Amino acid sequence: MAKKNKFYVVWKGKRPGIFESWDDCKAQIEGFKGAQYKSFSTFAEAKKAFNGNYLEYKGKSKGKTELSPEELLRIGEPNLNSIAVDAASSGNPGRMEYRGVDTKTKKVLFHQGPFPEGTSNIGEFLALVHGLAFLKKQKSDRIIYSDSRIAIGWVRKGKCGTKLKKNQKNSVLFELIARAEDWLKKNRYNTPIVKWETKAWGEIPADFGRK
Repeated sequence: MAKKNKFYVVWKGKRPGIFESWDDCKAQIEGFKGAQYKSFSTFAEAKKAFNGNYLEYKGKSKGKTELSPEELLRIGEPNLNSIAVDAASSGNPGRMEYRGVDTKTKKVLFHQGPFPEGTSNIGEFLALVHGLAFLKKQKSDRIIYSDSRIAIGWVRKGKCGTKLKKNQKNSVLFELIARAEDWLKKNRYNTPIVKWETKAWGEIPADFGRK
């Protein structure tokens, strides 16, 4: 049985209270105009919030932008049977690295770099392909999250669309790009690639925290 790691406070809904699952929370807010609710990591935090004022907690999660209850309801919660990938670059181009983590635990599953010269988009592309190969090798049914629409588009086209020019400093990186493109050409995969909803869920779990 999956461990429950979130508690949902409903200040305003069909039945206000603290709920231990998204489905129970959703039942209280769906179709309720002006619903007020928020998720918390512990019961103690949820209890404190429920006894407080919604406005004190509204939009306070790091990396989140306030969305309407209807938008949050539509987006729902992330699928924890997944991995998340991300990249970080110090400059554009600059030193770049990427990694993939377990979405639920944030355990690092793979990490590459730093490379002396690269871009975040290249890193995101390589991270996605690395993740696809990783999951295929494991015969896993997990999905993969990325917060980069550009990288997701490149993967679906099977080609890295970077405008960065190959030189001696980034030659190793371009070898990896070629290998990634070759893997996409030769391999079929069923893994869904899903956009991470940063505005609703905060920063992607694989984020390097350098913003």
